[in-house]
Amino acid sequence: MFKWPNKQEKKPKLIEEVHNIFKKSTDFLCYHSTEAVSPYWIYYQKSLVDSKKLHEMILPYLQYYPTEKAKDIKKIIPIEGIIITDNIDEIKEKVMTGFVMVQLSKKDRNCALIRAELHETRSVTVPEVEFSVLGPKEAFVESLDTNLNLIRKRLPIEQLRVKEVTVGKLSKTRIAVLYVDHIVDKENVQTVLQRLSDIEFDHINDSTYVSQMMADNHSSPFPQLLGSERPDRVVSILVEGKVAIIADGSPQAMIGPTTLVEFFSSFEDYYLNWYISSFFRLIRFFSVTFSLLVTPLYVAVLSYHYELIPRDLMSTLITSRREVPLPPILEAVFLELTIELLREAGARLPTKVGQTIGIVGGIVIGTASVEAGLTSNVLLIMVALAALASFTTPIYSMGNTIRLIRFPFLLFAELWGLLGIVLCFSFMLTHLLRLTSLGRPYLEPMYPLRLNDLKDSLVRFPFSTLSKRPVFTGDKNRSRFNQKQAQEKKDIDE
Repeated sequence: MFKWPNKQEKKPKLIEEVHNIFKKSTDFLCYHSTEAVSPYWIYYQKSLVDSKKLHEMILPYLQYYPTEKAKDIKKIIPIEGIIITDNIDEIKEKVMTGFVMVQLSKKDRNCALIRAELHETRSVTVPEVEFSVLGPKEAFVESLDTNLNLIRKRLPIEQLRVKEVTVGKLSKTRIAVLYVDHIVDKENVQTVLQRLSDIEFDHINDSTYVSQMMADNHSSPFPQLLGSERPDRVVSILVEGKVAIIADGSPQAMIGPTTLVEFFSSFEDYYLNWYISSFFRLIRFFSVTFSLLVTPLYVAVLSYHYELIPRDLMSTLITSRREVPLPPILEAVFLELTIELLREAGARLPTKVGQTIGIVGGIVIGTASVEAGLTSNVLLIMVALAALASFTTPIYSMGNTIRLIRFPFLLFAELWGLLGIVLCFSFMLTHLLRLTSLGRPYLEPMYPLRLNDLKDSLVRFPFSTLSKRPVFTGDKNRSRFNQKQAQEKKDIDE
């Protein structure tokens, strides 16, 4: 049956559409000016707009300059990036990011979107997590543009590329991917961009969200991207050929691909003599090993391997455990959990209170547990030293991993003694051998063996010997400087 076409329904007025969308929010302001040379309607989110820019750069020009169409606003207002559109989806997006909507006539579907966003952020301060005595005293803040400024002023080259993407269905978080074009392996860049585009999540609150979602192995306790709040460290790693990821609203950059060795390297090592920095690195590796194994060894030896205890030490152990009713494993777990409780209490409480709880609580609980006969004083010293040794890890995320994997070592030591410790270590080593960061081996340069990269791994060689970048950057531009020319240009005193 033939039907006459209906008349095209009139679209609702643009002002009415916008008003219906935002009217339920009390911080959304709508204003109609009839006293201006050309009457106008202006809509904006009060909490997102810079009132100073609005009253000095927008309203005076609308009030005293004549305009007939929306495109005329571009000519009179001295602000770049004014958008003329009638797309309601674009209007919603821009208004919610700090744009001001201006319309001159209710009949006109076009409106002008004027950039006037308010940027509230703290000033650049001293690093708190990666503090160093030597070196720069600047740390990232929660503003992406400020963080990019801190990086670009340290690396003023045109080859520094910034690719910006938006992640998060609701949060619309801006994420910047940084790399040095003539040094980086393009495969690493493509991997990062592809994984960012694959993220399906409603809200991205911090760069650590991205780090977890981009991990090669989501079940691994080991961090697979290196987090840093120091611009100098990020710039140094970019020059090595790595990729940095910075999220708006996060004071920390994520760097990849990374290796296990880098988590035990403090950036202050590069501000010290290479002898001293190498010594400090070896201390950190020894400290982490000691923190992992000392308590499990205590449990294994007292449970299965009495013959390993020296005769002079035997009497001390017997005296310390004479009144302890608990087996070694319960004694060790009790003290380990006590240390973890003190750590968490100190970290979650206000700074001054947390310090007091950590110091006083440790002394009081430790002394009381020994006097009550719940633990031996020998184990108390060992657990305290293990906790102290775990604090030498310069990267916070790796320190948390060390805290966690001590407990599986304790369990295996109770079940099978020294054999259990070796078995648990074998499982951990197998996991690390299979682990990757952005597709690159996690144990590099030890596995696979890279002799040239070993110069800046367990120890740090002098700068004059670090003429090559790491192997994973590819063969495109591995040379940092000409080592032969550097040797020829020596100081006159030499």
